[in-house]
Amino acid sequence: QVQLVESGGDSVQAGGSLRISCAVSGSTYSSALMAWFRQAPGKEREGVAGIYTGGGSTGYADSVKGRFTISQDNAKNTVYLQMNSLKPEDTAMYYCARREGRGWTASPLNENKYDYWGQGTQVTVSS
Repeated sequence: QVQLVESGGDSVQAGGSLRISCAVSGSTYSSALMAWFRQAPGKEREGVAGIYTGGGSTGYADSVKGRFTISQDNAKNTVYLQMNSLKPEDTAMYYCARREGRGWTASPLNENKYDYWGQGTQVTVSS
């Protein structure tokens, strides 16, 4: 059974930085499409960043380009989201998602592509 466990969420001041992690267990695939999504209260879930761990291709939402970086550590089966220049509008529950058995996609931020989800980690940015 594939499990995703997010960690690292915290409360930070605007302009600050934070790195959140997604640890994967129970998978038999060495490569997968993985992504970070977020959902703020009263809003729909939106894709933030995606990565194909087999080749390193990445994709970002326009709202986070230049501020957020998704990366991987295959030895640790972990995907990270480095968030810099945080804004109050980045406040949300951040979820990790995974799709196995297929490669990169032109739409990595489409939540319908993903089969496995974590429970989320809260990021709060205060002004």
